[in-house]
Amino acid sequence: MCCNKLSEGAAAKFAELDAFIDGLGIDRTDERRRGRLIQVLHRAQEIFGYLPREVQIHVAKKLFLAEAHVSGVVSFYNYFTTEPKGKYCIDICMGTACYVKGSERVLQEVERVLGIKADTNPTEDGLFSISALRCVGACGLAPVMIVNGKVYGKVTPAKAVEIINEYKKLG
Repeated sequence: MCCNKLSEGAAAKFAELDAFIDGLGIDRTDERRRGRLIQVLHRAQEIFGYLPREVQIHVAKKLFLAEAHVSGVVSFYNYFTTEPKGKYCIDICMGTACYVKGSERVLQEVERVLGIKADTNPTEDGLFSISALRCVGACGLAPVMIVNGKVYGKVTPAKAVEIINEYKKLG
């Protein structure tokens, strides 16, 4: 789901996004276009891996919306990102239950093993990025680590390394 640089295969990605948007049957007079924005942004982020300014401008034009409106939605919702992410996006919950049960140590070990800090650029090979999140609502599984939406519970620093190694094998 994540990420190549915008210049690599950009034309094909824009074509895929256009096909999706065109399939919605939205025109300038369609009041549903505002309501479709989040759906379109989710799809755009799936395609591009993130939402750089060029993609936001393109979406605004295709939906007949102001660029500022699209940018405002992107910046408001935490799910959307304007920076590239790794192929495998690792989220570490730092909510109270997870923190008390050791998520800070898990995060530190993940950062050490991958050689990057949370909420910064992906690894040089583009495989991994790390995010430290607020509560993800899985307190009974604390501490929680999520990789591309797959939830891992009761994660220790050693277990986190095992999980990362499994994803490294996948490439």
